Amino acid sequence: MKADRINKIHELIKERQIISLDELCEIFKVSKNTIRRDIAELDADGVIEKVYGGIVLKDTEVNSPEPFAAREIRNVTEKKRVAEIAAALIKDGEVIYIDSGTTTMHLMPHLLNKQLTIVTANIYVINYATRYSNLNVIATGGNVYPPSNALVGPGVLSCIKAYNFSKIFLASTGISIEHGATNASPLECEIKQRLVQKSCPNFLLVDNSKLDVASLMTYCDLKNLDNIIMNKQPPEKYLTYFEKNNVRLLTH
Repeated sequence: MKADRINKIHELIKERQIISLDELCEIFKVSKNTIRRDIAELDADGVIEKVYGGIVLKDTEVNSPEPFAAREIRNVTEKKRVAEIAAALIKDGEVIYIDSGTTTMHLMPHLLNKQLTIVTANIYVINYATRYSNLNVIATGGNVYPPSNALVGPGVLSCIKAYNFSKIFLASTGISIEHGATNASPLECEIKQRLVQKSCPNFLLVDNSKLDVASLMTYCDLKNLDNIIMNKQPPEKYLTYFEKNNVRLLTH
């Protein structure tokens, strides 16, 4: 019975890439403790990886981008707080760029009472914003990139070059003083590099779990950012670095 259940969990995760603990409990009609013991065996075998609230299929490619769905359910409370701080800085009539990412997507509920033009390659943002007439949405165009739920390619770069933005809201999979702001996807890194080069204020949205994390590629040094928004104050070494390099830190 247990072996059959574990095999079925393995088949499910291979098919779906990610699944929550609650859903597994519902499917197999067992307790969370039972499911946790099952996934502990799969984890020990290197088949899956545990994330907050669920499990994801372990990727065999080193440094390959983590599935969007896996990142989306991690540190949600912290991400929402960061987005709330960022949204308070957005004024009526502005033209803003919202980067792809699982933190920047949480800006949307805070923008519903504002008149804005939103330029974005973030598919979640496009789908959300098109329901509200006060939000003028400009999708960049490009090719769909499932790991980030975003558009990538020359179409995005052309759009970024063509438009003037009031503010740019960036995301990152990890930051560090040594490696700067990093991302797991080369396709997205080029987009983020172009965004940082635009002559308008930029804001990097990261929760504290992103600190001292270096992903595959660096898209800018931290000193090239105008503002960094976090859910709480980072360690002293970051505070010293930000002050020395005129990077404004915004926290709760």
